[in-house]
Amino acid sequence: MTLNEMGAAAQKAYRYLSNLGQTHKNGALCAVAGALTAHTASILEANTADIKNACEKGMKDSLVDRLRLTPQRIEAMAEGLRQIVELADPVGEIVESSLRPNGLEICKKRVPLGVIGIIYESRPNVTADAFGLCFKTGNAVILKGGSDAICSNTAIVQVIRSALAGYAGQNGLDPALLSDSISLIEDTSRETTKTFMRLNTYVDVLIPRGGAGLIRTVVENSTIPVIETGTGNCHVYVDEFANIDMAVKIIENAKTQRTGVCNACESLVIHRNILKEALPPICTMLKGHNVQIRGDKEALSVVPDLAPATEEDFGTEYLDLILSVKTVGSLDEAIEHINTFSTGHSETIVTQNYDHARRFLNEIDSAAVYVNASTRFTDGFEFGFGAEIGISTQKLHARGPMGLKELTTTKYVIYGNGQIRQ
Repeated sequence: MTLNEMGAAAQKAYRYLSNLGQTHKNGALCAVAGALTAHTASILEANTADIKNACEKGMKDSLVDRLRLTPQRIEAMAEGLRQIVELADPVGEIVESSLRPNGLEICKKRVPLGVIGIIYESRPNVTADAFGLCFKTGNAVILKGGSDAICSNTAIVQVIRSALAGYAGQNGLDPALLSDSISLIEDTSRETTKTFMRLNTYVDVLIPRGGAGLIRTVVENSTIPVIETGTGNCHVYVDEFANIDMAVKIIENAKTQRTGVCNACESLVIHRNILKEALPPICTMLKGHNVQIRGDKEALSVVPDLAPATEEDFGTEYLDLILSVKTVGSLDEAIEHINTFSTGHSETIVTQNYDHARRFLNEIDSAAVYVNASTRFTDGFEFGFGAEIGISTQKLHARGPMGLKELTTTKYVIYGNGQIRQ
């Protein structure tokens, strides 16, 4: 099937799906969730081939972990779909309404975006998450995964399409139109990717999920409107009024729980007044996890065996067991440093000072800003969305974890009884 044929099929599927009732959408999602767990063995077999290829190419461990599926991760994919079922369907919601003096009733309601294209790297769980959120909101989705996960993505999409066709056949729906609500571009070449980015005749919005290089390529080459899901140079700021034990635990979780994800901490900012007390136990903990710590001159004066940090380190999303350390002399300096080097994803302050916490929340310009909590919570599942399509770091049309409402737009519906404009 050519890209144009795939796009045309997706448009037809979107029009069909956008008029499908909530009962059938939820029923189909439950059928897909059951099929994913039932076909765990075949999905894992495909994933094993991807893992083997990745290891042979020398992919670093943190990125192999993003690629790897396990029975538990497949069950989590299925559970994400079940949680989406339990969420309210935003399609058809009346956002606002007003009655004009001439008797016209003007209503603004939520409707699907249409056909959503998603270009993403490695993580095969994105395949199921993206399908579930798009399907629930009446959107068709065309997926373009990376070559690293092609076997896994193909297996998952085959299971989803088969489950949709089966559900449709059992419930008097159109199997072809329902299964065409998800499609996968299996050609992983750059030429095909660039052609896809110009498929604006059929695709209404394009969402890239991956590293800075992928996102930049999509933004620079797409003729389709783009929602950027940005990179994550996430910061933890240890304020002079921090509880040090709390800071150690938050940094441990934010940096070491999973290093290859966008909400992992990459940069530690620490106040000079607490540096001598806080940095040694933080470094001891991090070294226990084999984290390489790159510090500025003041950090090195306290813990001499750190690697020296460069200016480039402060702006780098490592996705690895590496962390930069910047010493500051005030909250103002911390806020300025973070706003300068942040990618606008997630930042947290560890402090017992209410005024410092309030200022941090108000003055840090990122999608998610925390007080005394790990940045690892910036996640659709953790925010109660059931799953997410990505973390948007731009300001239009969505920001932060993108759940169901972020995959809708609005249109005006006007009720009259014969009015004409004078």
